[in-house]
Amino acid sequence: MRVQGLCVQFTGMQNIWVQDLECQQGPSNPDTIQGPPEAPMEKDVDGCQDGAKTVPSARLSTEGTEAQLDDFVGAHPDYNEEEEEQKYFRHKRLGVIKNVVAASLAGTLTYSVYLGLLQMQLILHYDETYREVKYSNIQLEDIDRKVLMGINVTPVAALLYTPILIRFFGTKWAMFLAVGIYALFVSSNYWERYYTLVPSAVAIGMVIVPLWASMGTYIMRMAQKYYEYVNYKEEQEKERQRAPRDACNAYIVVFQTVFYSCFHLSFVCAQMPMVFFLNNYLYQLNHTLFAVKHCGTLSHGTLPGFNKTVLQSLPRSVNLIIVESALMAAAFLAMLVVLVLCGAAYRPMEEIDMRSIGWGNIFQLPFKHMRDYRLRHLFPLFIYSGFEVLFVCTGFSLVGSVMGWEVTEQGQVMLSQMMLSPYSLQNYGVCALGLERLAYLLMAYGFSASVCSSLALCMLRLRRHIPLLAGALIHVVLLVTLFCWAPEPRYLPQAPLLYSIAALWGTGSALNKTGISILLGMLYKKKERQDFIFTIYHWWQALAIFTVYLWSGLPMKAKLSIMLLTLVVAVGTYLWMERKVAWNVEVRLPRIPRPRHKTRGYRYLEDNSDETGSDGDGGKEDDDRHPTEATREDELPKEDGQQLG
Repeated sequence: MRVQGLCVQFTGMQNIWVQDLECQQGPSNPDTIQGPPEAPMEKDVDGCQDGAKTVPSARLSTEGTEAQLDDFVGAHPDYNEEEEEQKYFRHKRLGVIKNVVAASLAGTLTYSVYLGLLQMQLILHYDETYREVKYSNIQLEDIDRKVLMGINVTPVAALLYTPILIRFFGTKWAMFLAVGIYALFVSSNYWERYYTLVPSAVAIGMVIVPLWASMGTYIMRMAQKYYEYVNYKEEQEKERQRAPRDACNAYIVVFQTVFYSCFHLSFVCAQMPMVFFLNNYLYQLNHTLFAVKHCGTLSHGTLPGFNKTVLQSLPRSVNLIIVESALMAAAFLAMLVVLVLCGAAYRPMEEIDMRSIGWGNIFQLPFKHMRDYRLRHLFPLFIYSGFEVLFVCTGFSLVGSVMGWEVTEQGQVMLSQMMLSPYSLQNYGVCALGLERLAYLLMAYGFSASVCSSLALCMLRLRRHIPLLAGALIHVVLLVTLFCWAPEPRYLPQAPLLYSIAALWGTGSALNKTGISILLGMLYKKKERQDFIFTIYHWWQALAIFTVYLWSGLPMKAKLSIMLLTLVVAVGTYLWMERKVAWNVEVRLPRIPRPRHKTRGYRYLEDNSDETGSDGDGGKEDDDRHPTEATREDELPKEDGQQLG
């Protein structure tokens, strides 16, 4: 160690520092140097050697200093690397669980507020006296028709922009944007006008598919990350060989079950405004159902004879503002939960790489994924699940569908949410028990769906098709029962049977929705494909919603027949898909192009950064010998190829 221009005193090393200084500085007075300049330099060197010889403990002192430095910088004697590693990954696993619970809570709050507000507003707007007193100067019926049209029709175009939206903002921020738009819809009801309600309803229609697709992708990614944190010791080994077959399936089952168990509680929470506020203003069934003559399969279209006045007294505006403020607070809380508690689904560089494949490719890939026979065979099941979504999220809990709007001059029906299951609630439950019992029927459905979502955990031990087939069997039995049974109007002793039907329908819905999400997670584990797959799934549900919007004027038996036929076809095509997977039939998956890194500065550049990034630029898992698509099993992503086995 050499120090120039300093005289340092250090305990135990004083002699060494002095010798070093003398060796470098030489004589303190340069005027005393005699002879040629080379002589003093040689004398210095000799002096250094002599000085080193005069300090026999120099080497030992140097080693002591290094030992002291190691003690200061090195690991603590009590440090346990394995224990600290376990603590670190345990913290990571707890973070993943926190993300799943937060996303589930945010989804529950969002749909509770949305369904509860829409249900309350449609009841109020249906009442003829309320419209005349509150909004005599505006055409409220026409506004409601356009609101429902915006919610139902707009999602048809969601396939064109949903993947771009998710990859541009990221999975978490796409969720946050969608939840924020739902909060915007709630705020628009403070001032009910055409220019507030209709644009916010169209905005909700635009984010329905992105919200569900981003949530499905988010829960899927959390399951994969949890598996990585549990098996962190095998990380190096996994880099050299394939991961075990169906490695993270157990976590996919558990996390999707947790999400839907929480989410189905939204149909219970959505009834709070009606139970604690609106039921105090409703007429009893003898008034609202006085002119109703037929129920069940004997009815046609909307419930004929339903009274146009359902409110015995009008709620004060201050009370309405209080209720809407409480709903707005819940919507704002959902936004905060997503913003603060939900962590990112991907690392920043991963999200940049996912966007770097090119926006044109992101636009095309959802359409190209539809060439996969597994998705094509699941389309009928997606459509039936869309009927379920409409049944649960709109028609089943929208009381506008229970009321039955009058047909306009153009032959359009105001009720755009008509569907089989809401009709079973309207033409069966409301017709027999009255409008004041609607909230309790929906709560029975929500509690049953939430509890029975846990039945999907049987996929951990049984084959994955068992929950889906069980849910389909329950719905087949209920559809046949509803087709054959016509309850008597205003007959309260039928209540136990109607509550049982609502609870059983919730059981079938829970098994259906949870089973489909788990199935997609098992079939498509590649993170570059998940947003496309969940977008396709929920887009087909949007098409089902639009179909229901068109068939609203059909007889009850026709609706029941369409639902039953769709369910039978869906079960048949699903079983055929499972058979083809078991036979190792080739899967046609599009390539995911390589990321194109063009950003300068902190980002790196690759030699091929100016390539077009077409489908011929395969990813790491693809073979460049096939420029268009992967058609052989050995070219599939690992999880897809293994699933065929």
